[in-house]
Amino acid sequence: MFKKGSKTYSIFTGTCPKCQSDHMYVNPNPYVITETMKMHEHCRHCGFKYKVEPNFFFGAMYVSYALAVMAGGAIFLLAHFALKTSLETGFIAIIVGLVALMPVITRLSRNIYINLFVNYDKLAGTKKAGMV
Repeated sequence: MFKKGSKTYSIFTGTCPKCQSDHMYVNPNPYVITETMKMHEHCRHCGFKYKVEPNFFFGAMYVSYALAVMAGGAIFLLAHFALKTSLETGFIAIIVGLVALMPVITRLSRNIYINLFVNYDKLAGTKKAGMV
């Protein structure tokens, strides 16, 4: 499931969806806020262009919304029911948790969105190198 060649591998590692050999982001750490959104133009291994068209990642906002709702729900359930906090504290936990998770949710949503449209090709890196 998390092996190279699966979409989940590309989504959770932030690697090229085509060859899964290069990171899409300039800085692999999403918590360097000034570089959270900075992506390479092309994969340095297979040459795949990440921004397929202008505003390609606009659709990732919808994925981000779904991830934020799921994360917020999980945070509330954990805070309110497992930790037995008050309702108000549960909502504060949602806000704090979502702010803390914002860079990760942003990157995951982009990774999921691009993987909806691009499939893994184990020969992608060899094509650029002229080996096939």
